[in-house]
Amino acid sequence: MKFFIVIMLMSSFSFAKVYYAKVEPFELRAISSNVSGLVLQADEDLIGTTLSSKPYILIDSEVDAKELKYVKDKLEYMREIIKVNESILENLAKNLAKKRENYKKVESLKFKSSVEKDREFSELISSENLYLNTQKEINNLKIQITDMKLREVQLQRSIKDKNLKAKGFVLYEMLVKPGQVVGISTPLAKVADVSRAKLTIFLDEKDLLNAEQKTLYIDGKKTSYKISRVLNIADSKNISKYMAQIILKSPKIFSKLVKVELKND
Repeated sequence: MKFFIVIMLMSSFSFAKVYYAKVEPFELRAISSNVSGLVLQADEDLIGTTLSSKPYILIDSEVDAKELKYVKDKLEYMREIIKVNESILENLAKNLAKKRENYKKVESLKFKSSVEKDREFSELISSENLYLNTQKEINNLKIQITDMKLREVQLQRSIKDKNLKAKGFVLYEMLVKPGQVVGISTPLAKVADVSRAKLTIFLDEKDLLNAEQKTLYIDGKKTSYKISRVLNIADSKNISKYMAQIILKSPKIFSKLVKVELKND
């Protein structure tokens, strides 16, 4: 009887639920356009190849490039104007200091008529207003420069978004053709990260407990892999099943169906 119980226990420990999963790229990205424009280049011959640092999709950015140059030129001119105005402001400050000093002297002189004193006061106020207006102009130019710098960033971003790159990724699908006009959110391509692979399985509730500690067998062979991610909320499609993912080294061939077993070795 004891021998029979031991045999039953051994067989229960060795039993494992079998799951099947497809070897998928670690990440599959759907690329959509952030900009509007005419597609100049979209080479379908690149499908299945590892992309370099060169753009795999090129959207017309000629107008953006010209505007960016004009914005940079305008920023340079505005900075030069600020330098000139700051020099003028410095001279006005010296002149204003003398005007204030002269007015204080004239104001205390009894032999000066009120007309003369008013004239000195008027010149002082005019000098102060000129100083303040020059300061205001400098501040307005600085505000304009801030706005122009923001436009510069926007144009740089637009040009970058019109030269799509995905170095190290494999081009999985090309969704546009040269001559096509695209808008914001238009699907452009799909690229895959094949530096690693992943298996997605849907565990039964009993296999969910301590799933990360279990030994994984793939196609009947014991591996050193462990479950990398597990979701303890039941899947919306696979009712009463819990999604788990296993991250693998990059295989030679993707999309192969493999058998996965979880055991308590």
